[in-house]
Amino acid sequence: MPRYIITRVLYTLPVIWLVVSTVFLLIHFVPGDPIQQMLGEGAAAGDIQAARHAYGLDVPLGQQYLNYWRGVLHGDLGKSLRFNQGVTSLISQRYPFTLQLTLASLFVAIVLAIPAGVRSAQRRNQWDDRALSVVSLFGLSFPNFALGPVLILFFAVKLGWLPVSGSGSIAHLVLPAITMGGALAAILTRMVRTSMLEELGQDYIRTARAKGLPERTVVYRHALRNAMIPILTVLGLQFGALLAGAIVTETIFSWPGIGRLTIQAIANRDYYLVQGCILAIGLTYVAVNFLTDLLYSVVNPRIRQ
Repeated sequence: MPRYIITRVLYTLPVIWLVVSTVFLLIHFVPGDPIQQMLGEGAAAGDIQAARHAYGLDVPLGQQYLNYWRGVLHGDLGKSLRFNQGVTSLISQRYPFTLQLTLASLFVAIVLAIPAGVRSAQRRNQWDDRALSVVSLFGLSFPNFALGPVLILFFAVKLGWLPVSGSGSIAHLVLPAITMGGALAAILTRMVRTSMLEELGQDYIRTARAKGLPERTVVYRHALRNAMIPILTVLGLQFGALLAGAIVTETIFSWPGIGRLTIQAIANRDYYLVQGCILAIGLTYVAVNFLTDLLYSVVNPRIRQ
């Protein structure tokens, strides 16, 4: 197991280098002078030159790259022009909210999808399988920016059960988590169904049933565990989609996470803050994929070989 972990870490290092390098180049891909765009068209030439010096943009590109890496390794991502705070400080304040929302959305998706997918596989081509297929298709077809307002109008405005927006309690988390987790639940239900159909037809399942094991044990302890590899793959890949979807969902529900902070940074042309937010999301995605690889070896020990 330690050897497998070391191997996965070595595979991850080039990906981290690529993510950091791409984020560094973002400010140089922006058309025009980003400093002038931050300060405005009417800024004096002396102010622009002073800002370029303060942000280290008046040195050669190679030196800027080394300075950026030095800052990343020391946890210094620069200073936000709009908020007059360090980028690292701002991200550390908002990151727990985005992580909380993403994990809650994953929980909603798993709680809905696994029982539904297993049931659909057990009842293949029967009325409940078809009903679940229709519900999954509806979930896939309904985007976050449409589902969020509908949930607000029904559960917050009409029924008054939940708060409209903001944070501070579990009640504030329910609607955004359902908004983000609904689409993932639809995708995951189809994947669970497909994987379970494949496993339920295997010889070891027939053997387990012939031994007289309870159907619940056969399905959830034996079949589902062996069906988890493709399910974990989808969860790992969709985690990044949840982080991207958080930008829309956090804006709709005024959730104080990195997604909303990114939108504010773009609107204010705060490029260093945009860089920091994208870097945090990118590194989180890399970390989740690394953890997914480790979970593969737990679910299926043969992968360690």
